[in-house]
Amino acid sequence: MSKQQGEKAVEQERAEEEQIFFYRIRFREKGQEFTVSSELPDLKAQDVVMVKTDHGAEPASIISRAASCHGCEQKRRASYALVRRANQEEMGRYATITPWEETAFRACKLLIEQHKLPMRLVRAERYFNGSKIVFYFTANNRIDFRDLVKDLVLEFHTRVEMRQVGVRHETKMIGGLGTCGRELCCSVFMDKFDSVSIKMAKEQDLPLNPTKISGVCNRLLCCLTYEYSTYRRERKGMPKPGKRIKIGEDQFQVRRQHPLQQTILVSDSQGESHLLSKEQWQGCEPVKVEESGKKEKK
Repeated sequence: MSKQQGEKAVEQERAEEEQIFFYRIRFREKGQEFTVSSELPDLKAQDVVMVKTDHGAEPASIISRAASCHGCEQKRRASYALVRRANQEEMGRYATITPWEETAFRACKLLIEQHKLPMRLVRAERYFNGSKIVFYFTANNRIDFRDLVKDLVLEFHTRVEMRQVGVRHETKMIGGLGTCGRELCCSVFMDKFDSVSIKMAKEQDLPLNPTKISGVCNRLLCCLTYEYSTYRRERKGMPKPGKRIKIGEDQFQVRRQHPLQQTILVSDSQGESHLLSKEQWQGCEPVKVEESGKKEKK
C-alpha cells in the first residue's frame, strides 16, 4: 500500500469514527417518541440505553433507526444525546419502573379521594435515580395540595412534585387516535403546542363545525397549523372572493379561490360559473365599482 493510499484509509476511518447516528427512543412503553444522537452504529430495536437529560441519565428503549443527514448543509437536530448502553443492573431497574409508577399512581389517586380534592390525576413519573416523583394532574382551578404532598412524602420517602397541566398536555400523555385514524400528533412527535385559531380553518376553507375541526381534547386541531402558511402564501396575488375582475372585454365576479390548484371560481354577467386557471386570471385587471355600475346601466 502506498503512502497516499494509507493516508486516505486513515482519513476514512477517522470520518467513520466521527460519524453521528440517530435513533428513535421511548422512555416509557406507551410514551412519546424522541430522536437521540449517538456515536454507536449498531443499536437495535428493544436495546436499552442511557440518555442524558436535565436531571441525570435516564434509561430508554430503542424503537428504530432514524435517518441520518451526512453531508447535509444543515445538521439534524436531536432532542437528547445517547450516553451509552445500559448495563444489566440498569436494565433490571428499568423493567421495574412502569409497575412502580402504576402503584404510585393508584396510591396518589386514593389519597386525592381521601382529601376530597377536585383534581384529576393523569400520570406519575419517577426519576431513575429516585430523587423525585412527579404527579401530573388537571383541575379547573388552583388546588391547595400541601397536605396531599405531605402524605405522599411520608408514603414514598422522596421529593414529590405536583404539576398541573392543561387538557392538551393530558391528551398528549394519555394518547389515542385522531380523526385521521393515526396516532395523535402530540403523542408521537410534537414537542410544544403552537397557538391555533379559527382563522386558520377559515384560511383553508374548512367547515367551521366544532366537531369537525376539534381534536379529542375538545380544542382546535393542532394540524390546522401545518398547511396554514402554505395557504396564505398561495393566496397572495390571487383575486379575492367578492371582487370583480376584467379579462379582455369580459367582466367576472370572483366566487371562490382554490389556492393549492391556483384556480378561481367566477361567474359572468349571465350568472354562469367558470373555473379559471392561473394562466387565465393572471393578467386580469380589477374592476372599480363605478366602472362596473356603468356597464350594468348600459
